[in-house]
Amino acid sequence: MSAEGNSAVGEHGVSKRVKAANRKPVKPAKPESRLAMVRRARKINRELAEVFPYAHPELDFRNPFELLVATVLSAQTTDLRVNQTTPALFAKYPTPEDLAAAVPEEVEELIRPTGFFRAKTKSIMGLAAALRDDFGGEVPGRLDDLVKLPGVGRKTAFVVLGNAFGVPGITVDTHFMRLVRRWKWTEQEDPVKIEAEIAEIFPKSEWTMLSHRVIFHGRRICHARKPACGACPITHLCPSYGEGETDPEKARKLLKYEMGGLPGQRLNPPPGYPGRPAPLLGTSD
Repeated sequence: MSAEGNSAVGEHGVSKRVKAANRKPVKPAKPESRLAMVRRARKINRELAEVFPYAHPELDFRNPFELLVATVLSAQTTDLRVNQTTPALFAKYPTPEDLAAAVPEEVEELIRPTGFFRAKTKSIMGLAAALRDDFGGEVPGRLDDLVKLPGVGRKTAFVVLGNAFGVPGITVDTHFMRLVRRWKWTEQEDPVKIEAEIAEIFPKSEWTMLSHRVIFHGRRICHARKPACGACPITHLCPSYGEGETDPEKARKLLKYEMGGLPGQRLNPPPGYPGRPAPLLGTSD
C-alpha cells in the first residue's frame, strides 16, 4: 500500500501539508538569534501537532507496571518486538509480586525475543521486587523514586511519569537526540543536558506531547541514515534540509509505519490512530 493510498493519513498528515513539504528552506544570512531559534522550535512543534495529532506512546500497556516493564525491555530493540513479547509475560506475571517470585529462567525464555534477555530479566525482576518490598506493589509517581529502581533511568522514568501519571517530562531517546540537534535546538550530546536545554524552550505543559511528536517524526520521516527530506512537512523550518533524499518520489518510499502505509508498532493502538495494528509475534502482515 502506498502512502498516497492511506487516506486516513492523508487527512491528518503529510499530504495535508504538501506545499510546506515542497518549500525549500531559506538559509539565514546571519547566525540565528536565540529568540529566532525558540520561535522556530515552537513553530515546528505546532506543525508536528498538525501532522501527528494521534502521537502516542508506542508501547502497549494497561497500567503503570506494564508500561514500566515494557519500557525497560525496549532498550536495544524496537517497541514492536516488545509489544509482541509482553502479552505472554503479563499473562503469566500480571503483578510485581508475581514477577518478583518468578523463576528467572522462565522469564528469560519469555522475553528472549527482546534481546539481552538475561540482563533484562535481572532488571525487571529486581524492579518488581523493589515495588513489592518498598512501594506496596505500586509504581511510584515520583522521579526520585523511579530512578532508584533497577534498570530505570531518567528516560524510562519520564516515559512512565508522562504516560501513566500525567506528569510532564521530556523523553530523550536516540530519535529525540538526533532531531533536536538537526534542528539546531541544542548542540549538547549528553541526554541530561539536552533535556535541560529543551525544557527552557517549551512550556512544561508541552513536554510529554513534544516528546511523542519528535519521536514519531524521527521514526517515520527524519531517519538516522536516510532522512526523507523530500517528503517532510517541515522542510521550510529545518536548517539541515538536504541531509537526506530530497526528490519527493524517492523520499516518499522511505516513509515508515502509517506514513508509508505499513503497520505500526502497537498490537493495540489507541483510538484515532490512522494506521494498521502490528502483527502478532511469529506472523507477517
